[in-house]
Amino acid sequence: ADAKLMLPMTVFDYTDFYASKHHATNVGSMFRPDNPLLPNYKHVPIGYHGRASSLVVSGTPVRRPLGQQSPPEGEPSAGPSFGPCKLLDSEMELGVYVGSGNKLGEPVAMSDVPKALFGMCILNDWSARDLQKWEYQPLGPFLAKNFASTLSPFVVTMDALAPFRAEGPQRDTGDPQPLHYLRGSGDWALDITVEVWLQSEQMRQKSHSPIRISRGTFRDMYWTVDQMLVHHASNGCNMQPGDLLGSGTISGTSPESRGCLLERTWQGNGPDGKPLPRKPIDLPTGESRTFLADGDEVIMKAFCERDGYRRIGFGECRGRILPAPTV
Repeated sequence: ADAKLMLPMTVFDYTDFYASKHHATNVGSMFRPDNPLLPNYKHVPIGYHGRASSLVVSGTPVRRPLGQQSPPEGEPSAGPSFGPCKLLDSEMELGVYVGSGNKLGEPVAMSDVPKALFGMCILNDWSARDLQKWEYQPLGPFLAKNFASTLSPFVVTMDALAPFRAEGPQRDTGDPQPLHYLRGSGDWALDITVEVWLQSEQMRQKSHSPIRISRGTFRDMYWTVDQMLVHHASNGCNMQPGDLLGSGTISGTSPESRGCLLERTWQGNGPDGKPLPRKPIDLPTGESRTFLADGDEVIMKAFCERDGYRRIGFGECRGRILPAPTV
């Protein structure tokens, strides 16, 4: 109990992917209801380079970020504003650490993946949704994502996860097959259960335990960790030992399996194509949440279970929200 846990290794480079088709479709439906899934999604693992310096270990408090927000809807002439994030979110992800890496200019083949990946962890990629909405076009995530990302302090090796390989990834009828360099064989999806729990400041004060707000499975991902690595290195990018690849939010087909509040409280679009009012998550204290409040603690868990094998847990990935700095 007195041990001070640290990051399991020094990460010099961090890349976050967008590997859940369900997540990508839901988010796309919010902003592009007529064209939610862009045409490249089914052909290429989408990712962006994150900020390794702001990776923190589980238990580290996370300060609400400041940033620019878009003008109020209906008042574009008002101009953007600057202040504390109003729509703070967490993202239930898994991370995978690179093991052996590759030399600059030499891609990693699918057959080389078993010796190129080391192990996995839980990753909470905190997201400032209002900052993200304003800044992400045309170059994608920036300050809305790089203020903090929380990692669990333990690594579950790929060898330990071997018994939990599963058939997949699943593709719908009519979906294109991956290009040749992204094709694998056998069971190369991973059956990992993931959960998100939440405890507010009032819940702590009144001795209420955290409540589970989401439960999904990594098996639902459209792109595998093998494909993420192979695509990342396909142009000759040199991956280094300890580099971290994030999966992107893990979401399934039901609201309860969605791994972020942006999706979890979304009720779809109305007949006019605009999003319906969000459905808050009720807490035992009478509070409700559509996004995170100061004092909230998000606890993420993951584990593997299969008959005939020992259950493997990933530990916990915790972070409590602190108020934003004074402007």
